[in-house]
Amino acid sequence: MKIYELNDKIVIQDINNFNLTDIFECGQCFRFNKSGEFYEGVAFGKYLRTYQDNNKIYFETSLEDFNNIWRNFFDLDKDYKYIFDKLRQDKILKKASDFCPGIRILKQEPFECLISFIISQNNNIPRIKKIIERLCENFGEKIDDINNKYAFPSAERLAGLSLEDLAVIKSGFRAKYMLDAAGRINAGEINLDLVYNLNLEDGAEYLKKIYGVGDKVSACVLLFAYNKLDAFPIDVWIKKVLEKYYPGGYDFGGYAGIANAYLFYYERNNN
Repeated sequence: MKIYELNDKIVIQDINNFNLTDIFECGQCFRFNKSGEFYEGVAFGKYLRTYQDNNKIYFETSLEDFNNIWRNFFDLDKDYKYIFDKLRQDKILKKASDFCPGIRILKQEPFECLISFIISQNNNIPRIKKIIERLCENFGEKIDDINNKYAFPSAERLAGLSLEDLAVIKSGFRAKYMLDAAGRINAGEINLDLVYNLNLEDGAEYLKKIYGVGDKVSACVLLFAYNKLDAFPIDVWIKKVLEKYYPGGYDFGGYAGIANAYLFYYERNNN
């Protein structure tokens, strides 16, 4: 992998198993959208526009922000080729990973990831994105006037809201779960930083102290915010996958979360 500056952009060249479409369309992140050849979105309070041309990925950002935010966000230093080859020993995963070999598990901000997957319950991706967009536009700080982009609101900001305030984002029953999460985190009852140092089981139990957070949401947060790659979120799609391909059980080892992403994206787009 080569990283260099070119005309106010940061360029990554010759990186294995990296594809922006696979990364942003596999259901792990809701604030990046395609606009022409670009993907653009916000994470950690920063706007990013990025695009890919064969073996080069272009990031329209400063070197400082690239090193402080985006390098870790995209998990650029992990050897995904090793993981990819290891999982492909399973014949079903070989087919699934052939379809989306460029998936990488993003390292998202924990509070944003938690609220996003609370919103995702019994929901579809286009609607999830719209709810999150309304949440940010109404309660987040504006960070980019030119592109009209907003940061994700803080726990402190959301904790000060009421159900009536949140009616504008049209999130339905999920609003009360969001307020409970924000209130507990803002009050210090839940410390999301602690989860980095917990194992999978303890991390899940800790997150499930929040009203409305169950097995699926906690697993998503552990995987997509804390990079606990052994987490395995089970939703309707994954239930079908397991029934169809793994009726006798499965064992994806320490990379179950990446296997999950391959299987989810493959099945959703081919059935």
